[in-house]
Amino acid sequence: MLRVATYNICKSVGTDLRRRPERVLAVLRELDADVVAVQEVDRRFGERATALSPEAIEGETPYFPVPFGVRPASLGWHGNVLLARRGVVVRATRRIELPALEPRGAVLADLRVNGAEIRVIGMHLGLIGHWRRRQARAVLMSLEALEEPLPTVMMGDLNEWTVDGGCLRLFARHHHVAAPGPSFHSRRPVAALDRIITSLDLRVEAAGVHLSQKSRVASDHLPVWADIVPAGAAAAAERHHVAQSPWI
Repeated sequence: MLRVATYNICKSVGTDLRRRPERVLAVLRELDADVVAVQEVDRRFGERATALSPEAIEGETPYFPVPFGVRPASLGWHGNVLLARRGVVVRATRRIELPALEPRGAVLADLRVNGAEIRVIGMHLGLIGHWRRRQARAVLMSLEALEEPLPTVMMGDLNEWTVDGGCLRLFARHHHVAAPGPSFHSRRPVAALDRIITSLDLRVEAAGVHLSQKSRVASDHLPVWADIVPAGAAAAAERHHVAQSPWI
């Protein structure tokens, strides 16, 4: 069993408009996941300094940040970072450029978790539907270009308000798209903007929105989580068949 989660922390600014990284750290501890994809970890302008220091992450949570930052003060890549539980082995990392009118990106890491190999992508897609679809294609093409296939989890704030259209339809062609539940706005969640997507050789055993007293105020998004297990030989064969078929 692997627990993954995704959380848009809104640069550690809570619903009271105060920047309180300690509240985000508390929510991360509550999640108790093996891997967490975090969005908006860095500030948008200037040095794009992180709003969540690596020292605080490692000192106050069971996670460590997978290194992606290209600026000295940044933690992530276009605000995206992956946090892995201590003991997880990072085999490889990659930054993915996404087409957009505004800066957007995704991060990829090949990890060894409890002896199992898994590929994880964290992403934050754009506000405009046309660009979200282009960004989804860019993520999928980046996956297709990799030589070593691995069970894969993609997750993040997709900014997709439709239930199963838009970029979700692209991801769903050859992947499972989980719907943990509405995660935005954290004070009154009505939209399932935060999603977890898996390759066909993985199965989501359970998924949900993490709602607690702390998560209601730490960010305008609630984190979502999923417990994932291998899907079995039949699903692996289906994944191989899909890999031979064009998805666009």
